Amino acid sequence: MNTVTVRDIVIGEGIAKICIPIVGITKKAILEEAKKAMELPLDLLEWRVDWYENCFETEAVLQVTAELRNLLGEIPLLFTFRTAKEGGEKEISSKKYEQLLLSVIQAQQIDLVDIEFFSHKAVVSLLLEKAKQNHVKTILSSHDFQKTPSEEEMIKRFCAMQRLQCDITKIAVMPKNKRDVLTLLCAMEKMQSVYADRPFIAMSMTAIGSISRIAGEAFGSAVTFGAAKKASAPGQIEAKKLKQALEIIHQSL
Repeated sequence: MNTVTVRDIVIGEGIAKICIPIVGITKKAILEEAKKAMELPLDLLEWRVDWYENCFETEAVLQVTAELRNLLGEIPLLFTFRTAKEGGEKEISSKKYEQLLLSVIQAQQIDLVDIEFFSHKAVVSLLLEKAKQNHVKTILSSHDFQKTPSEEEMIKRFCAMQRLQCDITKIAVMPKNKRDVLTLLCAMEKMQSVYADRPFIAMSMTAIGSISRIAGEAFGSAVTFGAAKKASAPGQIEAKKLKQALEIIHQSL
């Protein structure tokens, strides 16, 4: 499997990397959360822009992005607008989604951008192309807040993402029971051992799926998301506890 290097972080080798999401509503809250997150064990910081009160105002978004970049130093910054249909805070049109992400990519203040796989195909293709031109790494993502698809469907989805030549693939699913969590872990193991040619991220949400957030290195998931002040998705583990769990698993492998 190829790795992806973002600043000083190598994604896809060794212990799973910790990404802490920032979900502040105001500019002040966003920057304060980022400062506090930097005191925690983290490898990357994600700005969940859909929480921001001015998320539809491009200039306001670019200003916050620039300030986060200056604040973070060499910590990689992941830019994510999670749409309502995939568990995000706000509805957004396909055109506005494209325009917002394109503006941020071209400003070159971010290191990675999350692009939703089930966006319009032309939008996905354009954003992937522009990100590559502007030296921004890409995460193609798919989130199912209703269910856990079959193992075959998740593998099919991962492979389809890889064919689009993103840098990292991501799937997050909702378990209804423990068997659903096992289904995801089986899909992760098969990706790791057979299909993955680049780093992937996989997680099962809620407390039932928390094992998937700490077992990444054993089953192949390269990044896990840990909570700082407020979780951005159900089941996220507090960053310090997450780091301890990851190290225990890493030392045993």
